[in-house]
Amino acid sequence: QVRLVESGGGSVQAGGSLRLSCEVSVLTYRGCVAWFRQGPGKEREGVASINPGTGTPAYAASVKARFTISRDNSKNTVYLQMNSLKPEDTAMYYCANNQASCGLSASWYTYWGQGTQVTVSS
Repeated sequence: QVRLVESGGGSVQAGGSLRLSCEVSVLTYRGCVAWFRQGPGKEREGVASINPGTGTPAYAASVKARFTISRDNSKNTVYLQMNSLKPEDTAMYYCANNQASCGLSASWYTYWGQGTQVTVSS
């Protein structure tokens, strides 16, 4: 069983920045850790993913060049640095883990955190 705990959410004005953290109880060099978000009345959307072993990232088109995913394997933690935030980034952000390959489809992931809320005001 893998446990994930997100932190770092909050309220910011448009153009601001936040850094989310996802502490993973077991961070192996296999599999993938990804960030997803779900806004009010919207479906869960893949935001970014990273292979903990290689550090290879992938991003949704909507956040590319604004968000950066990274990991610190010594701390079993994956980060999501979010810059130039927009009101449409408002959502509950979740991190997820699988023991397979990386991707941005929620169905690929087995373990999920409880989420952290990000609110961006205009």
